[in-house]
Amino acid sequence: MDSAISDQPVDQRAPRPARQALGSTADNGLKIVVVGGFGVGKTTMVRSVSEIRPLNTEETMTKAGESVDDTGAVAAKTSTTVAFDFGRITLDAHNVLYLFGAPGQERFWFLWDRLFSGTLGAVVLVDTRRLADSWYAIDRLEHHGTPFVVACNDFGGPAHTAEQIRGALDLPPHIPLVFCDARSRESSKQVLITLVQHVQHTHRLHQPQHAQHLQTADRPTTPEPTP
Repeated sequence: MDSAISDQPVDQRAPRPARQALGSTADNGLKIVVVGGFGVGKTTMVRSVSEIRPLNTEETMTKAGESVDDTGAVAAKTSTTVAFDFGRITLDAHNVLYLFGAPGQERFWFLWDRLFSGTLGAVVLVDTRRLADSWYAIDRLEHHGTPFVVACNDFGGPAHTAEQIRGALDLPPHIPLVFCDARSRESSKQVLITLVQHVQHTHRLHQPQHAQHLQTADRPTTPEPTP
């Protein structure tokens, strides 16, 4: 799993929906990407919240990779995502949420821009012991204009206040910052709910501006009087 704590079992205390085929009436797919640094728990989050057995593209980490990937803070990892993770949540009869977990290593960052295409929003998963690993993800999402929230995964390290984390990441006040445990289905679900609420709020803020622009464009121009 893509987490230093991923060797621990995913929290199964919360009941899971029955694993069944996608309903024939589902006709609206919504896409969310979980992104972040190497070993912050992206695979763990997708696995904990997905209603189906997730598709994982994990490979065993080898000695050869040690010279490429910085594994100092995630020495317990034995496998890593090399393409993406994929999970699914059925919202209702017509709407389905698709979850994509992005690979964390720098050598796979070229895949991120493609994963961001068509995305409703993104979760930037953070290990507060390695905040600098999150800067690139935030930069790329801002570049694409993709709404996102920052979720601090609980690795049991030193406690940091929200203000300290915001300052370290130079995070604007309007970007939600939450704390979570990626192993817990309920905790991961709350992160996704926060993201959807943020996307809705962002959409409402831009809607009046867009409507005003359309009204201005459609307004007929008064011809200049002929002298």
